[in-house]
Amino acid sequence: MTESEIRLAMARAVEEVRLKNPLAPSITNTVTQDFVANAQLAIGGSAAMLYLADECEEMAKIAPAFYINMGTAMPFYAETLPRTAQALYENKKPWVLDPVGIGLSGVRMECLRKLKNFKPSIVRGNASEIIALAKFWELIEDNGGQVRGVDSTEKVSSAKEAAIALAKFTGGAVAVSGEEDLVTDGEKEIICAGGSILFTKITGSGCALGGVMAIYLTAASPFIAALTATTIFNLAGTKAAAQTEAPASFKVNFLDSLYELNAEEVSENFRAVGSFENMFKLSLPSF
Repeated sequence: MTESEIRLAMARAVEEVRLKNPLAPSITNTVTQDFVANAQLAIGGSAAMLYLADECEEMAKIAPAFYINMGTAMPFYAETLPRTAQALYENKKPWVLDPVGIGLSGVRMECLRKLKNFKPSIVRGNASEIIALAKFWELIEDNGGQVRGVDSTEKVSSAKEAAIALAKFTGGAVAVSGEEDLVTDGEKEIICAGGSILFTKITGSGCALGGVMAIYLTAASPFIAALTATTIFNLAGTKAAAQTEAPASFKVNFLDSLYELNAEEVSENFRAVGSFENMFKLSLPSF
């Protein structure tokens, strides 16, 4: 895809979501489900927070996309997550996986082992989580490294090999979040700048980003959905940070900004700079 084609596809995704109000149910972190739902609503989508295995499996058959976040590991995850992912895979429904806290418990690891077979359309996480998942699924060699809770101990640039390997394995896209964000489909890699340091001062920005990616999956390919969500998130974060220096007001301003941004603003603020080896640099304006 050329830069202009990417811009056009992103704009179409934003417009279609605003027009159709699609539902992307979530199995997500109990600490952040309010933020996930509100972010999905702000971009024009619809939200549903689910946990029961039967309910999740049924919704996976009919919902246009789904979001699975492993942030708060519950005993029932051992049944709910694999059943949901299998239903999504068998019904050819796109879904987002956020392997939050990978390595923290046996429940998480056993779930992730089973989820490998059901190939998520988008994998979103910080650098350490993406590297850990690629190693656990035996897509790259294990040369050490660690995850500290839900925080990353690695830079985004160090996760490039893992992200590409995951994208090629799933046939979808991978988004690595950090000071700068990496989005790849295994062939194209785009570095996304923008956002705000205040994202690190509130709970759930990554979870909300995953939920927004799921909404855009109803209207676009995994690569475009991940890129559109990352772009609109960073734009809204930049705009919100220009209005405050405190986390609580930043969160409110961020949701307002997310709600106010339109397709033209998102596509116009896509800037590919310094192209080399299919790599682009996405620079965002200051508000």
